[in-house]
Amino acid sequence: MDTASLDNQITLDHVPAGQHARITKIQGDRSLARRLLGLGLRVGSEISVLQQRNRGVVVATAGTRVALGSSIADKLLMQPLTR
Repeated sequence: MDTASLDNQITLDHVPAGQHARITKIQGDRSLARRLLGLGLRVGSEISVLQQRNRGVVVATAGTRVALGSSIADKLLMQPLTR
């Protein structure tokens, strides 16, 4: 990943509904990373934001929908994708 792509990273709670993005970093401990992996979310996963609810979000990835609260959404760094 080059520095230009690092500049446009935002947290998941700031990705608007309807936008596609890729997880670039998980800012949390191993237990959070394991919990997200169990939900099908890992660094490199492409997601689609379906809904923004306050600061929580509903995302879709690989045919599954996952609701994430604000405490998790603000720990996921995302790179917005254009489709």
